[in-house]
Amino acid sequence: MFMTAMFPREACEFPDPETLIAPKIRFVAAHDEMCVCGIGAIVLYDDHAEVKAMFTASDARGRGVADAVLRHLIALARMEGRPCLRLETAPGLDVAHRLYARHGFRRRGRFGPYPDDGSSLFFERST
Repeated sequence: MFMTAMFPREACEFPDPETLIAPKIRFVAAHDEMCVCGIGAIVLYDDHAEVKAMFTASDARGRGVADAVLRHLIALARMEGRPCLRLETAPGLDVAHRLYARHGFRRRGRFGPYPDDGSSLFFERST
């Protein structure tokens, strides 16, 4: 798996299918004629939304899939009335960090239940 090749398993979150269909979750998939190319999910909180999953299949990278998924997640957060969209990610995912920056995300301090141990980077943008 991509994430466990880069990070210790305990640092990786893998939500089960039941979690992904909870009422506060919005899950999207990008697909072509043959397969699912990318996925994304946000969690709705009272005062913000949080990107909880973003992944693009290796053979779909470089085709704009992640851009499309992230644009859709931003639009969903806006439609749900959340004034900002936050995310937690790991150091070393430079391609993802550049994607977030292109979409208006800026670094911010720690939020939510994440430990303040240097294993996470935090970003936010207005919707």
